[in-house]
Amino acid sequence: MASKPKQLLTELSHPGPHEVLRGNLALVGLPGVVFTPSRGLGLPALAFGHGWLQPPTRYRRLLHHLASWGVVAAAPATQTGPLPSHRLLAGDLLTTLDVITTIRLGPDGISVDPDKLGLAGHSTGGGAAVLAAAQSAAAGDDGKPRVRAVATVAAAQTFPPASESAKVVTVPGLHLAVEDDLVAPPVGHAEAIARNWAGPVQLRALGKSSHLAVTEGRHWSQLLLQGKPQRGTQQLTRALFTAFFLTHLTGTDKYLPLLDADVKRAAIELPEEPAA
Repeated sequence: MASKPKQLLTELSHPGPHEVLRGNLALVGLPGVVFTPSRGLGLPALAFGHGWLQPPTRYRRLLHHLASWGVVAAAPATQTGPLPSHRLLAGDLLTTLDVITTIRLGPDGISVDPDKLGLAGHSTGGGAAVLAAAQSAAAGDDGKPRVRAVATVAAAQTFPPASESAKVVTVPGLHLAVEDDLVAPPVGHAEAIARNWAGPVQLRALGKSSHLAVTEGRHWSQLLLQGKPQRGTQQLTRALFTAFFLTHLTGTDKYLPLLDADVKRAAIELPEEPAA
């Protein structure tokens, strides 16, 4: 019997069945962190882009959670200053995917399947993930994009605009917008990106949230940016990201009922269907 959306949401809000290892990308020449299941070959993987001024460590639980469900999750620690290059961060996200697919991870030789790759990000890191997906689509050797799915939370526009790059991204997209975001209001940021998406896309509105709600711990940037860490937003993001990437990177249909349903504080604003 198929599980109901609420049951799946509860299931995916908890850590998955895998023990998790943490590694340092700097060991292979790129500053950042990587979280992996303790074992496995041909695993799905994603690269995560941090928000403006945010170190990747502020997303530790999110990355750890994805790894506990069998998804290798890596985040480069580049472009963390006040004047970052979004284009370079996008390039670093793609480099991160190259790194984790070409080396064995962990003591038991964990490996990543190059056909099961995704991108994700928060704030301008979400926008950079869209830029990276567009670059990947343009560089596909066989006409197919190397990146298979993209998810963002509180996505912010970039330079060049992520909403323009979205026009060439044909893989599935999930965008979690913050209703009262004072840093990146949805209408000009996440909503604009989703409405221009060339492939199947879903836009959800996160209620009772803020721009920094998905981040973890304390950081001096909270003096400049709206909001602070919020457990409810973090749990929703972890569950929805996990359902989305397991569905689109592994081919399972177990979590489709959750992805197709409105859930409390994360109502669907745009359905998952190709843009006109």
